[in-house]
Amino acid sequence: MTGMITQVPGFSVGQVSDYKNLTGCTVILCPPGTIGSVDIRGSAAGTRQLDALLGYHIVNEVQAVLLSGGSAFGLDAAGGVMEFLEERGQGFDVAITKVPTVPTAVIFDLSLGNCRIRPDRTMGYNACLQARDDFVGEGSVGAGTGASVGKLWGIDQATKGGLGTACLTGPNGLLVGALIVVNAFGDVRDYQTGEIIAGVRRTPQSHEFVDSATLIRQGTVRQHFGESNTTLGVIATNARLTREQACKVAQMGHNGLARSITPVHTLFDGDTIFVLAHPEVEADIHVVGLLGEEALRLSIDRAIKTAHGLGVLPSFQDLRKE
Repeated sequence: MTGMITQVPGFSVGQVSDYKNLTGCTVILCPPGTIGSVDIRGSAAGTRQLDALLGYHIVNEVQAVLLSGGSAFGLDAAGGVMEFLEERGQGFDVAITKVPTVPTAVIFDLSLGNCRIRPDRTMGYNACLQARDDFVGEGSVGAGTGASVGKLWGIDQATKGGLGTACLTGPNGLLVGALIVVNAFGDVRDYQTGEIIAGVRRTPQSHEFVDSATLIRQGTVRQHFGESNTTLGVIATNARLTREQACKVAQMGHNGLARSITPVHTLFDGDTIFVLAHPEVEADIHVVGLLGEEALRLSIDRAIKTAHGLGVLPSFQDLRKE
């Protein structure tokens, strides 16, 4: 077992899963003084309030990060997180109140459940109420409830995706944790063997995977936008990082996606990596970045191997039983 993102002191995770409509959201609540940054490599991202993660912005602390289903509709759930934090006096002081900084990103999960029911303010607020600093549920939970993988040939031949987490230790008390929601257009490969463990199946009834990257190289392409995708990751650490250094760690984190998901960063993905740093220990940025990359890879592996099909798509566990 590689641990969970909540092993990094001060961070807690709350999740709400709607199993009737196959969607949900996941919030990462941050300790005071947390610095954040982000790097987006996919071309179909849906985000909110990322400005504070960029250079020269007056706000330099992050109170939470929200990952949500529901495509752009799911961005509404951030309002509930902001309400929760404002009630507790957290956020940027504007004299008459405090305005929380809650960077948010969404996945497209409208194809599996009821596309008219999406995460909203109530769900975002309730996710905060569920936040814990120990156990984090994995698989088909939270923002990973409606996640799927391998959509070159459409949702009917895809595999169930999900949410995973991990934490690694470095020198001098360094901790680097990760949490990821895997909802990729491409295929996911096993952390150890490199074999495809989730992706496009040969037919809607088949348990045999085809290789999306190979098919694309041979000229198989999508003829229309269809289902969009997105893998969302969060790296949390106790390293002392500037906002610019956190951005570099996020950039390095995308290498973990590239080693585990093929193809990745496509026109149909909105792949986004957040980095949250609560300054406690001194650490070299390259150490943090490489540990973050590895933690993301482990989290991807966990997301797939703990996912459940929920009666809509076969999961890794379903296919392994055959």
